[in-house]
Amino acid sequence: MHVAEKPAPRRAAGRGTREAGFTLLEILVVIAILGLLIGLVAPAALRQLGGAKVSVAKQSIERLGSVLDLYKLDVGSYPTTEQGLEALVERPTGVSVWNGPYLKGDKVQQDPWNHPFIYRAPSSRRNHDYDLCSGGPNAVNGEPGAEGMLCNN
Repeated sequence: MHVAEKPAPRRAAGRGTREAGFTLLEILVVIAILGLLIGLVAPAALRQLGGAKVSVAKQSIERLGSVLDLYKLDVGSYPTTEQGLEALVERPTGVSVWNGPYLKGDKVQQDPWNHPFIYRAPSSRRNHDYDLCSGGPNAVNGEPGAEGMLCNN
């Protein structure tokens, strides 16, 4: 018996073997899909980042409040508005008993939006000895925003 051989596939005239790769349309489809995914994921990630900064600001206010309580135990009163939070790192004039510095470093930290904390003593709110606030995410040049100001409880 004679076995028939298969004829070799014919190539179109002028064309070589097809090179592996992606067409422009395939690349555009992938870019469009990536753009949609980024458009959906990025806002959620930014919301999480904003929420984390608010959480850090609240924790910093609580921590500074605890440090202010230690200052009051030593000195007998909270720093005045004029003395400010700097009284926690440098002895204020006129204070005889001071066991500081109460904070590490040579200056008071700033809030997560790189603005100084706002401190007032005595407080302008009822049942509070002092006000310790962050201007929040809407602060402009360190001045509190219309909403979003975070203060001690």
